[in-house]
Amino acid sequence: MVRRLRHWLPWLMAGIDVVLINLAFVVAFWVRYELQWFRAVDPAYDATFRTYIPLAALLTALLLFAYRGAGLYDSRRTRSWFDEMRAIINGTAFGIVALVFFVFAVRPLVYSRLIFFYAAVLITIFLGVARLVKSIVLARLRRQGRAVARVLIVGAGETGRTVMSNLVAHPEFGYQVVGFVDDNPDKGRTDIGRFQALGSVDNLPRVLEEELIDEVIIALPWQAHRKIIRLVNECQRADVQARIIPDLFQMSLSRVDVDDINGIPLIGVREVSITGFNLALKRAMDVLVAVLSLVLALPMMLLIALAIRLDSPGSVLFRQERVGKGGRLFAMYKFRSMIEGADAERETLTQIGEVDGRRFKLKDDPRVTRVGRFLRRTSFDELPQVYNVLRGQMSLVGPRPALPEEVTRYQEWHKKRLEVVPGITGLWQVSGRSEIPFDEMVLLDAYYIENWSLGLDLRILLQTIPKALFGEGAY
Repeated sequence: MVRRLRHWLPWLMAGIDVVLINLAFVVAFWVRYELQWFRAVDPAYDATFRTYIPLAALLTALLLFAYRGAGLYDSRRTRSWFDEMRAIINGTAFGIVALVFFVFAVRPLVYSRLIFFYAAVLITIFLGVARLVKSIVLARLRRQGRAVARVLIVGAGETGRTVMSNLVAHPEFGYQVVGFVDDNPDKGRTDIGRFQALGSVDNLPRVLEEELIDEVIIALPWQAHRKIIRLVNECQRADVQARIIPDLFQMSLSRVDVDDINGIPLIGVREVSITGFNLALKRAMDVLVAVLSLVLALPMMLLIALAIRLDSPGSVLFRQERVGKGGRLFAMYKFRSMIEGADAERETLTQIGEVDGRRFKLKDDPRVTRVGRFLRRTSFDELPQVYNVLRGQMSLVGPRPALPEEVTRYQEWHKKRLEVVPGITGLWQVSGRSEIPFDEMVLLDAYYIENWSLGLDLRILLQTIPKALFGEGAY
């Protein structure tokens, strides 16, 4: 189904674009000559739509050419809605400018200039809405397990984990990672979150058949070029698409910077994205939003404090030592959601609540109070951490701070999440919260660290609000 979908979907979208481009041009003509917004039409230059039919046809051809050049109809490329919108805006601008240049070079007094502006705006809106509808439909199908490509990762090193983190962070791309194979015995037999360890690379033919794999992503070290060629041939014999990730001397792909001097390729290493000016920008946003949140949420926080006091004996706030950036310890504050002295009972509950030995979570924790259950479901217990944000110990967005005893059980690659200031919310929280396995949470943290942007922070903050209010994955 996935291959058929990838084959006909670009043709379907191109056909829809043709209809919408011409519909937008019709509406633009109606707005210009019937409604006459902004500027009345000079009676001497009044026109019928028949006059504009050749221009509509020419614009359609120009835009399809521009969109195709921007990769909008490339089934081999995976794009988010924002990427598609960028391609639509750029392609529309190119097509309109080219058409205006042609028209006013040939017959400058016949056509209205405003109609091209209206057409550009309407085309962008119509095609953007069409892409949004497509994204919603595909997302719904993918949540039902349909229209997804079953992917196998070959190689579970840093490069392979980078690929996994990107696919976990972007479920809208439609890739379902079935598992991975690796010749390292420790990696080839240890699951990473929901991703199954399926043994050594020699198991590839069997795995392709048994797991119904649609696509294989090969992320092996650069020295294994002969093995890579053999694996590609095995995939071709099984009629499975194979893609190769260049390992580039085992550097993290997200840190590779490619440039050229007169056609000579230069490969460098980028710094971690949350440094320098980016770090100052993130800190400024943290302080601004934290102050506003504190002012707006103060009445609610007072009510929560009163409810906690009336519900059970003990302090309103809960103070706990957590691990911050670089392994430094700090005191994190929350509204108390458990009975007083709950930590003393933790050892007796560890066996049924421990997740991978690195994160303690218990779905029906008997220590949680009635008010605490509501606070945890809505994440209102996290509100006092605004104080930690103002002190610079935490950020609004980032990896969740871990307990010291949890960090002692980290594998080396898990420690990447300690490279930045921890956050109140993060990709893990908007992707499933407590329902996400620990290793998968680390992959999301790694993606966030290596791909940080102010826009990503804003998107996570906006997505956190409905997730918190509806209590998805919280306990």
